[in-house]
Amino acid sequence: MEYADLRVLEAVARHGSMNRAAAELHTVQSNVTTRIRVLEDEIGTALFERNSRGVVLTDAGQRLLPYATRLAALLKEAHDAARDDGTPSGSLRVGALETTAALRLPPILSAYAQAYPEVGLVVTAGTSAGLIADVLEHRLDGAFVAGPVHHADLAEEAIFQEELMLVTAPVHRRLDDLDRQRELKIIVFRSGCSYRQRLENLLAQRGIQIAQPLEFGSLETIVGCVAAGVGITLLPKAVILPAWREGRVVAHELPPEEARVDTVFIRPSKSRQSSALAAFLTIARPAPLKLVASD
Repeated sequence: MEYADLRVLEAVARHGSMNRAAAELHTVQSNVTTRIRVLEDEIGTALFERNSRGVVLTDAGQRLLPYATRLAALLKEAHDAARDDGTPSGSLRVGALETTAALRLPPILSAYAQAYPEVGLVVTAGTSAGLIADVLEHRLDGAFVAGPVHHADLAEEAIFQEELMLVTAPVHRRLDDLDRQRELKIIVFRSGCSYRQRLENLLAQRGIQIAQPLEFGSLETIVGCVAAGVGITLLPKAVILPAWREGRVVAHELPPEEARVDTVFIRPSKSRQSSALAAFLTIARPAPLKLVASD
C-alpha cells in the first residue's frame, strides 16, 4: 500500500467523483481509476460503490479513509517541520464560531497580518461540532469553539469568556412572557451549534415548549428575525449589544451558571505546534492582568 494510492482515495472520497479528483490531482481520470482498482485488489475488497451521481465509500473504504487522512496530515506536518526555522511562515488554517469571528477575531487578524505577512492565514466559520471534526481530521490547524471540549486527541485553552443572553423581540419585556406562548420558535444556527443546544436545554428546564427550530447561517439574519418577532435566540452579550441599544431587541440576563461560557482554542494534542500557530496564539491570548502596588 503506497501513500500515493491513499492520497487518491482521500481525494475521490472528498469529491465523490473520479473525474473531479483527477482534476485536483492534476492527472487523468483513467489514472485515478487504475490506482483505486490496484488498491482494491491489494486489500481484497471494494472501496467505492458506483452510482449515477458518482462514487461513495463502502464500509471498508470508510474504515480506511481516516488512516489516509492522518497519514496525509503527518506527511504535511513533517514537511512543515523541516522548513520551520522559527520564523512564522507558510499556511495557517483556523476555524471559529460565527459569533467569535464577528466579535473577537477582527483585531487579532489585523495584528497578526501586520506582524507576520509571510503567513497565508485562512479563517473558516462554523459550528462547534463541525469545527471540532475539522480539527480532528486535520482540515484545520486549530479552532475557536465553545468549551469545555474534553477530547483525548485535542489540546484546549480558554481564550475568551462570553456572557450569553436570551434575546427576544421588544414585545417580550419579561422572561415570564414566554411561558404564555404556544410552540415558541427559536432562531438558531444549524445543528452542531453549542449555543443552540444551550438554548434548547434552558427552555426545557423552564418547561417551555418549542416548535421546530428555524436555522440560518447568518448572524445578521438571526438578529433580524428575532427583532421582527419571529422567535427568540441565545447569543453573547457583546454580539447583541448594538441591536439592544437601538431598541430592536431586548436582551434578558441569565443566572451566571447559565450565562457564562468559555471560548476555547483547540488543536491536535499529538501534533507539533508550528511557529505560525504559536505566534497566532500569542496574539490571541488575553493580556495578563497587571498588579498595581498599593501605598
